[in-house]
Amino acid sequence: MPDIRDDLHGALSDPDPVRRAQIQMHKPLPKRFYKTVSIGPAEDGGHAILLDGRPVRTPAKRHLTVPTPAAASLLAAEWDAQKDEIDPATMPITRLANTAIDGVSKDIRAVFDDILNFAGTDLLCYRAGEPEGLAARQSEQWDPVITWAAEALGARFILIEGIVHQVQPRAAINGVAEALRAY
Repeated sequence: MPDIRDDLHGALSDPDPVRRAQIQMHKPLPKRFYKTVSIGPAEDGGHAILLDGRPVRTPAKRHLTVPTPAAASLLAAEWDAQKDEIDPATMPITRLANTAIDGVSKDIRAVFDDILNFAGTDLLCYRAGEPEGLAARQSEQWDPVITWAAEALGARFILIEGIVHQVQPRAAINGVAEALRAY
């Protein structure tokens, strides 16, 4: 049984109580237990990620499957890149897929509504007037997304300078809604 006195120079000696708590809550990463990573057919017609021929499961115990070979290749590469330990922090595609499978798919209507609510207040529509470098960078990075939304979705958003709320045109929100319904 570990003795609290054994850690006098470790986690318990950190003067920051938040950091102390973080250190004490840190759990060791699971060891890599598999030798091979592959992609196989899923029951739903998608592509399953397999470790030593067995399907990977999400945190909610559902099979980790994706609809396209490209997405499956990205997932397989993440799993194959794990060395001695499995570190979820280095697996953003896996975390995204887990979220979609475990969270989004069980309440798709609520997620749909949340996306539409967010579409009307997206940060891309609110721009800085200054400093000039920031304004230029926002335009450089964000304008292609706004242009794509207008051309591909028919969603023509109003851009403003500052943070005062701007109600977006109903047609723009409807354009986003139509695109979401396709999925």
